[in-house]
Amino acid sequence: MRWIAAGASIAAGLALCGALLVGLALALAWPNLPELHALIDYRPKVPLRVYTADNVLIGEFGEERRRVVPINEVPDVLKAAILSAEDDRFYQHGGIDWAGVARAAYTNVTQMTKAQGASTITMQVARNFYLSSEKTYSRKFYELLLTFKIEANLTKDQILELYINQIYLGQRAYGFEAAARAYLGKSLTEINAAEAAMLAGIPKAPSRFNPVSNLPRATLRQHYVLGRMLDLGYLTRPEYDAAMGEKIVVRPQSRDQGPNLREHGQYVAELARQLVYDIYKEDTYTRGLNVYTTVTSTDQALASKALRDGVLDYDRRRGYRGPEAFIDLPAGIEGDAERFDDVVDEALAAHPDSDGLLAAVVLEAGSDKVTVARSSSERIEINGKQLAFAKPALSSKAQPARQIRRGAVVRIRRAGDNWELVQMPEVQGAFVAIAPEDGAIKAMAGGFDFGQGKFNRVTQAWRQPGSSFKPFIYAAALERGLTPGTRISDQPFVLEAAQTGGQRWAPKNYGNSYEYALSMRDGLAKSKNMVSIRILQAIGPQYAQDYVTRFGFDAQRHPAYLTMALGAGAVTPLQLGGAYAVFANGGYRVAPYLISRVTNNDGRLLMEAKPVLAGDESARAIDARTAFVMDTMLRNNVRAGTARRATELKRNDVGGKTGTTNDSVDAWFAGYTPNLVGVAWLGYDQPRSLGDRETGGGAALPIWLSYMRTALKDLPQKTLPQPPGLVAENGNFYFSEFPQGQAVASVGLNEDPMRDLIDSLGGSANTDDPIAQFGGQAPGQSGFSINQPGGSTSGQRAQRTQTNSSNAWPWGERITP
Repeated sequence: MRWIAAGASIAAGLALCGALLVGLALALAWPNLPELHALIDYRPKVPLRVYTADNVLIGEFGEERRRVVPINEVPDVLKAAILSAEDDRFYQHGGIDWAGVARAAYTNVTQMTKAQGASTITMQVARNFYLSSEKTYSRKFYELLLTFKIEANLTKDQILELYINQIYLGQRAYGFEAAARAYLGKSLTEINAAEAAMLAGIPKAPSRFNPVSNLPRATLRQHYVLGRMLDLGYLTRPEYDAAMGEKIVVRPQSRDQGPNLREHGQYVAELARQLVYDIYKEDTYTRGLNVYTTVTSTDQALASKALRDGVLDYDRRRGYRGPEAFIDLPAGIEGDAERFDDVVDEALAAHPDSDGLLAAVVLEAGSDKVTVARSSSERIEINGKQLAFAKPALSSKAQPARQIRRGAVVRIRRAGDNWELVQMPEVQGAFVAIAPEDGAIKAMAGGFDFGQGKFNRVTQAWRQPGSSFKPFIYAAALERGLTPGTRISDQPFVLEAAQTGGQRWAPKNYGNSYEYALSMRDGLAKSKNMVSIRILQAIGPQYAQDYVTRFGFDAQRHPAYLTMALGAGAVTPLQLGGAYAVFANGGYRVAPYLISRVTNNDGRLLMEAKPVLAGDESARAIDARTAFVMDTMLRNNVRAGTARRATELKRNDVGGKTGTTNDSVDAWFAGYTPNLVGVAWLGYDQPRSLGDRETGGGAALPIWLSYMRTALKDLPQKTLPQPPGLVAENGNFYFSEFPQGQAVASVGLNEDPMRDLIDSLGGSANTDDPIAQFGGQAPGQSGFSINQPGGSTSGQRAQRTQTNSSNAWPWGERITP
């Protein structure tokens, strides 16, 4: 008995010592536990999201994709799946499942490991928010203490809500809502039992049970979770059988992101990201900002398709260049499916698909049939007219680098029920559509494929505008006394080296076609270079340089030389679109803008655009009469000029101008109605000729037409009203201060009175620079100020204060707190 009593005393003493040690540990550790602010006031890192005007998601930016969902919006089937997979006694225990702890302790002792096998949902929340994942006893001790503290301060539903929104589930998705969209392409409210079990199986090991990268293993885990749901009574036997038999379709792209998101929306999303980052810096990616742009999903998809089709049409005209690459494809490798897939996957990884242009490896090639493969189970035969484009490359006499043969990496595209051989184009393009009443960007396609690079040609490509710039010179001339009926010499124009101080300059008309004289209206319609040069020479390059800044052009990019008449300066497609909006809206300069508003994650408005509207006289850029007359001339250009193809729209309110630079390096079309402005451009990033007879009318106008054909379908026809102070006589228009008999009747002809008129307005014909001859500036005629536009009435010429407009439109000014 004494030994028993002694043993009991020792045991009691050890127990007391243990209790004292535990108490001491608790006394030391408990005060050092972190506060629960991160749980009670839950503010997770939520990415920047960019939406179209009709609330279609087109971009997410941030390390973590996360969508916070209140617990009452989480479907019961997902709750059941999570509890079955992770913690079936969650609502019964106090944060620690002691039976599970006992099992884990037994495993640790018997296997001499630090295996973790009893983590409850509360313990995982503690670890995810405050602790590392290292498997040490000290970390486990702190985890247990934190678990007690969390259970003491939060309800079970609050804890489960935190878990559902915070847990990492692979694919940069944090929380089950983000995972549902990342893996299944749908919201949590749309998932069924099979999909819920698939998602609930991921937390155990996101890398191993990722449905995208390892669907077979993810399916095994899903079946385990479904079995647990059956055992625990969350599913009936028929429901279990149906879920087990359902095939999960993994769709990494969310349906609310619209069709072909990567191709259609990323230029817009990336530009929006840049603009918001300029304001919020690194907080941009964690604050859960929602950016709503001015583009609509339908218009954006339409613009992207129009540009891609136009680029591919041009590329087809230039012929097939040959395969993108060649790989070693040993004979008979198709018989080893696993090895064959490895080879094909490696080859195609270097040639990503581009919307409908898919990369494939050639297995067999003949003059009348080509067989390609994208995997061991996906083989495609192409024959007949679907081979016509690449026919020369199928000849045995083709150059080795261009020949389609076994092992070649080629592009294919669906053509109805068949497939055809195509190629990735080398040429690039851009398209932008703008609302002329306020400058809102309706659609923007900055290139053929965003996946090939983020360079946005709408905003970043400075290119020569060619003849698309001529209307701005003509507008300047109207305010110097010329009229649409003014007759202008179209004879060849030459400046000798002695006059230029350098090289001889002998510009030419397109096609070397010349006439004796043309009216200014016909000169614009036929895009005659000689007419434009003589107009600029008459009004003065310096005056014209100052004048074009009213449209938003940068003076330094348009030197005051006669070459300005041929569009030898530099513009971006966006800048050109904003300039044409001035003609479309009656003479007002509205700054193009992309972002309509920004909200936080709770929907509170942070910023909203306050655009200047057409009709606000403080935004007047040119005389209303000038805008009206130029509109009639540009609409005449569609009826009878280089833009005649635009008559396909069967509208009388369409105006526009083609543009083609020397050697056809750049092809443009800028066109509009009072409802919508569009600019299309085609060219190579590294400037080189597009080829003989490639013009703005043939290469760029079809892109514009493809977009406008649908975009204008439901918009009513509308033309500008004739403003006061403008007289119409005998088919011509005269400003009241330049009536018939006093307006300039001709330029460059023997009866030319222009020199006297320029002198009377304060100009000078005696300049040391012969190329900038007649460079005088009329009183009050100077550049347009971006920041402080002045007023003007339709009966007087607009007056502006000259400023440096070196940048494009001040995007940040379009958004106000």
